[in-house]
Amino acid sequence: MIPFAESAQSTIGLEWEVALVDRQTGELTSRAQEVLKRLEDENPALLNDSDGAHITGEFLDNTVELVTGVSSTVGEGLDQLQQTAAELRAVTDSLDIDFFSAGTHPFSKSLDQPVADKERYQKMLDRTQYWGRQMVIYGVHVHTGLDSRDKALPVLDALTNYYPHLLALSASSPFWEGTDSGYASQRALLFQQLPTSGLPFNFETWEAYEDYLNDMLTTGVIDDPSENRWDIRPVPHYGTVEMRICDGLPSPADIAAIAAFNQCLVESVSREFEEGIRPEALKPWHVQENKWRAARYGLDGIIIQNNANDELLVTEDIERLLNKFEPIAADLDCSKELAQVERIMAEGGSYQKQRRVAAENDGDLRAVVRHLVEEGKKPWG
Repeated sequence: MIPFAESAQSTIGLEWEVALVDRQTGELTSRAQEVLKRLEDENPALLNDSDGAHITGEFLDNTVELVTGVSSTVGEGLDQLQQTAAELRAVTDSLDIDFFSAGTHPFSKSLDQPVADKERYQKMLDRTQYWGRQMVIYGVHVHTGLDSRDKALPVLDALTNYYPHLLALSASSPFWEGTDSGYASQRALLFQQLPTSGLPFNFETWEAYEDYLNDMLTTGVIDDPSENRWDIRPVPHYGTVEMRICDGLPSPADIAAIAAFNQCLVESVSREFEEGIRPEALKPWHVQENKWRAARYGLDGIIIQNNANDELLVTEDIERLLNKFEPIAADLDCSKELAQVERIMAEGGSYQKQRRVAAENDGDLRAVVRHLVEEGKKPWG
């Protein structure tokens, strides 16, 4: 039996992975340990307060992660992220380093990036070899609290059904090692190469999910449930479902959009579950195809809506959901943040903006890095 922690319904926790880059060249710079050491000297609580807003290292030495505490509203979480980012920027400015968030770096070479010297990361690298070294990727994760374990699998199914919506809105990785990949999200297809990464399975009961984890542990596929790296996963330790679909989001406003959309979706499923309604899981081949279409075409993707094979442009279905979510957003006090979803669709996603910046600068991808750095500095709220 895996205990599921008590959690207030629809509370939020945010994780924002950012890449450190050299201010002059725009190349990735593997100075995370130097940055973290400076932060520890100047503000040790920012590294040691695991229950509140804090900063931590990640798989690569060019990456740090900004993490919030449990927030009752999206706005509260964003305030924490922005304050933490300001603390980080004060240190990186003094070291002549910039940072940004997107699904991938536009031109730095993956095999040149050192992996952090931690046992769990080195063990994963030893197992995954070449594909592990390709994981020069960055994402945004959203934890949403559930007041009952019974809601975890229905929420997992619903988020899986709406996978293409979340990926299309967040797609920000068109470039890979100096080349336009032709995809809106190169990251989504890279990340699924790791063992246990990618799309989740469908389970009818929590006991069946526990059996799956036990099988993985018994056969040595994982040593701990946290190593089950699905794009969406229950996190019993926190009493949440964690949405890990999204590419790194360049700006706080983009994070606001995704966090609010995700929060409203989880709350909607929770309310329907309490009325005896459980979402119908899409067929696995539909889910797989929808993920690919969103990764390839982003906001121009046509998605499979249901098991009857109906299809619709993803932005049209997002508009439908926004109308459905209006009263829920009002209840959750995230209407302002949810409105940012419409801004993304009107302005274009980050993958589209990056391509425009590259075209305006004769293909110079250093300009794309500068654009992403500036996006991260834009205030929210």
